[in-house]
Amino acid sequence: MRRRRVLALYAAFLCAFAVLMCRLFWLCSNRVYAARAAAQSTVRLALPARRGNFYDCKGRLLTGMGCRWLALCLPGQGSYTRLYTLAETAGQMQLYQKRNAARPFLLDVGQDVSVLGVRSYAVPRRYGDAPLAAALLGYLDREGHGVAGLEAAFDAQLSGSGAHDALVCTVTAQGTLQAGTEPVLSPADSGAVGVQLTLSRPIQRAVEAAASQTMEMGCVVVLDTATAKVRACVSLPGFDPEDVAASLDAPNSPLLNRAFSAYAVGSVFKPVLAAAALEAGLAGFVYDCPGYCMVDGQVFRCAGGVPHGQVDLAGALQKSCNGYFIRLGQQLGPRQVREMAARLGFGKALSLTDSLCTAAGQLPEESALASSGAYANFCFGQGELLATPLQIAGMMNALACGGVFREPLLLEATLDETTGEPLQTLFHRWPRRVVSQTAAQTLQALLVSVVEEGTGRNAAPEEGTAGGKTGTAQTGQFAGGEERKNFWFAGFWPGERPRYTIIVLQDGQTAPAHSSAAVFAAVCAALKTAGD
Repeated sequence: MRRRRVLALYAAFLCAFAVLMCRLFWLCSNRVYAARAAAQSTVRLALPARRGNFYDCKGRLLTGMGCRWLALCLPGQGSYTRLYTLAETAGQMQLYQKRNAARPFLLDVGQDVSVLGVRSYAVPRRYGDAPLAAALLGYLDREGHGVAGLEAAFDAQLSGSGAHDALVCTVTAQGTLQAGTEPVLSPADSGAVGVQLTLSRPIQRAVEAAASQTMEMGCVVVLDTATAKVRACVSLPGFDPEDVAASLDAPNSPLLNRAFSAYAVGSVFKPVLAAAALEAGLAGFVYDCPGYCMVDGQVFRCAGGVPHGQVDLAGALQKSCNGYFIRLGQQLGPRQVREMAARLGFGKALSLTDSLCTAAGQLPEESALASSGAYANFCFGQGELLATPLQIAGMMNALACGGVFREPLLLEATLDETTGEPLQTLFHRWPRRVVSQTAAQTLQALLVSVVEEGTGRNAAPEEGTAGGKTGTAQTGQFAGGEERKNFWFAGFWPGERPRYTIIVLQDGQTAPAHSSAAVFAAVCAALKTAGD
């Protein structure tokens, strides 16, 4: 009996062993389970998605000029002690949280740490230590998608499919690399494209430097006069696109692109009336200025109430005589002045993409100008009239290039990131004549005299000549009992054969350290040395 029990028990063990071996054989031969087992020993670490870059007019990078480093941290290889001091606060927290992790991970470090025996991988850095055209380009969210500016407007093209490159590691159960293996970089084609702008990188850099040294708040726009292509677009104060949170509650609205925003324009509007007068044959109009102008019981004063005496069109531009332009406007009539302003781009938004456009500003309707007081204000750029620096640039550019108006251009084309070849042209605009060549040339010479003999003397470049018009616009806002004003200079350089049209705006200032005319001169000097 006892022998039978032993034999039965032995037979049971043999059967169980046979079942176990069959199960083991089935598992080993099953492809699904084999794949799962292999996956358990393979770790895929996603690298930041490749994003298309912005390029300047000659194909030079505006983003992605630098790189940052990702360190591969492996369990048990001293990553914590070796990398802690090199990581920023977020990286140090990541190291602390994953110090006992049983799988590899990537750590953002500021340098190549391969000399420390840690595998490192370079990835593009979107913005450099001194980012270019931050207000224009915008910034990204934590997921790498555009939130503002051109980054948001072209997010779909710049992102492509969003596919990530991957670092594939074959690891042990402890998370270390299996013996004899190395991490493999597996690239992914996201189909992202680049975007070429009209900006010139050396000019943008030079103008940003000149502006930051001479102004606190405002913007500078530089156009190529012959084409109206924007070579520089600067907005101050700036911000760090990699640390936007620091600027969200900052004073003076650093995230605002001032070149796209509308402001009271003041006397930089007077060339519009001058152009209308030259076209209407009123170039010989003369006015005896007592320092003010009375219109239906309202008193409109010249700057400081200083009498200008008898002035013609040249003298009125040089001295920026409000009374002259009020009376000239009365001679012309609201319809004629408003039509000239509309032809020169006032009241129309500049559309860059379906989702991004500048402010339209405000060009009062003819009915609103039926009031004599409202029309008087309009004639010297006050009242309801608002315009963006880009609109002022378009106006002045038309006068500087012989009376042909071209909308300022910021976009060239989308580009293949691999070959640099254009994929799609991003502008389809045609020039139109708005002022006769004779009238434009006459006005150009008058604006040169403003710099040589008038209120724009501070705009005179170190060499050669320049033309332009000063402007000081009231805002109705006060600080410490003094009114904040918009200080403008709109001009072109050189005076005889203009190459660049330059607009300077200092907004919301009571007494800027440098006049906008002086900032213009500094920009001219920067352009001379920038090259292209």
